[in-house]
Amino acid sequence: MRLGIFSDVHANIEALSAVMEAFRHENIDEYYCLGDVVGYGASPNECADIVRKVAKVTILGNHDAAVAGRMDYSYYYEAARHALDTHARLLTAENLAWLKTLPYKHELNNVGLHLCHGSPVRLEEFEYIFAPEQARECLGIWDELGDLTLIGHSHLCKVFALRPGEVEELPARRFTLRKGWKYVVSVGSVGQPRDYDNRASFTIFDTEKREFEFKRVEYDIESAASKIFAGSLERNFGHRLFIGV
Repeated sequence: MRLGIFSDVHANIEALSAVMEAFRHENIDEYYCLGDVVGYGASPNECADIVRKVAKVTILGNHDAAVAGRMDYSYYYEAARHALDTHARLLTAENLAWLKTLPYKHELNNVGLHLCHGSPVRLEEFEYIFAPEQARECLGIWDELGDLTLIGHSHLCKVFALRPGEVEELPARRFTLRKGWKYVVSVGSVGQPRDYDNRASFTIFDTEKREFEFKRVEYDIESAASKIFAGSLERNFGHRLFIGV
């Protein structure tokens, strides 16, 4: 099977639409979303509607949890809290109810694939993995890890290869899983990339070839940003789309 995996849409319908169109040319069998459908952007309902329709499983992200009343986000900075409060008011009853049901983790054990939003070590704390030091903590749950653990949250494309006592960071490009190693991979962000590449990020895992691939696609940033500027959301949420940070 060819699995289409994406994360951190953040209410950016322009980016999500471009990713879905790009996926159409990749012979995808199943789609999975790693969370944060809402937050930051101007189109929470439009994005939730699409993700609900196409994704076989959607993982709970921290922004999803906040909007759904499943976590305390009082410590978030003011502009982020305002966006979450706004989205909680805008979401339809159906989309809000959907967010309340999302799981912290999903396992496809038949292909050795685990999905979560942040670090798999403490799922409900949504911790980041963007450096080898953070990936190293996963060695403590080695026996619980899948061959491939896919995460979002950092908005970065990162690959960490692990074996007992060792963590190796690899380039974020196409690779084939090696026997005896386990992998923790951050798939980047659809709607708010932060690696200075403003194109939307999405990924593909071929379960038969054991091959993982990063993909990027351009989208209409001008339209996505203009919707943010026209509303009450923090203007920087729109500005940062242009530079991918």
